[in-house]
Amino acid sequence: MRALFTIFSGTILFKLIGIFAGYYFWGFWGALLGFFIGSSIDRMRAYGAGGMNPLQNALRQAVFLETIFILMGKLAKADGHVSQGEIDHVEQFMAKLNMTPEHRQLAIGWFKKGAAADFDIAPTLSRFMSVCGHTKNLKDVLLVYLIVMALADGHFHPAEEALLTDIAARLGYGPETFKHLMDMVLNQSHFGGQQANSAAALDDAYKALGVTRENTDAEIKRAYRKLMSQYHPDKLMGQGMPPDMIAMATEQAKEIQVAYDMIHKSRGGV
Repeated sequence: MRALFTIFSGTILFKLIGIFAGYYFWGFWGALLGFFIGSSIDRMRAYGAGGMNPLQNALRQAVFLETIFILMGKLAKADGHVSQGEIDHVEQFMAKLNMTPEHRQLAIGWFKKGAAADFDIAPTLSRFMSVCGHTKNLKDVLLVYLIVMALADGHFHPAEEALLTDIAARLGYGPETFKHLMDMVLNQSHFGGQQANSAAALDDAYKALGVTRENTDAEIKRAYRKLMSQYHPDKLMGQGMPPDMIAMATEQAKEIQVAYDMIHKSRGGV
């Protein structure tokens, strides 16, 4: 009985207080206002500040996965054909997610759907925005994975860049904002293979953080912390990223860490 009371009080306590207090002071409309305010407080108590209902979280995970595989298919076919490199990239992507045979077949179906010549991405992105649109981190990560996908066959085709720019616009990114994000991702994905003490590697490290040599130490540290926060596991899971994809986001964070460490060393401490 005590456990039941705890659950009850933890989920609707402030909702009831809001209703009664609102009605006492302002009548029916006050009770309605109290209901909404109390509901917000109860959600925060139940799921943590900034938390969400687990059912909503599950919906976001499902929509995120469906969207990314459909858009991967669309992107792979953007230059007219799906290359072996792109197929291998998707295979590796599914392997990292530890997908069951059933989920794997779903993902392949979504990929093929997106790769169809006459497929329109507008409904897919509209649904994504309606479910995940106010979570900036999920939008950022979606674009990051798609940019990496575009590089899977070893080059960045103009048709792929045009499609990515269109997708970014539908997600609410202006051309300059998306170009800035794309430059960072491109440099995050390849600078680490160069010699750590080379000028080219250091230039790419700055680009990976979205800063330049002219930025101050404090500005560079802020840019680094902002990027690391973007890939923080708790934040991504709280916004609805599927748990199996967290490890992949962590890989991207490692590239950012290497870039920052390189800059830190070159400047004698940032």
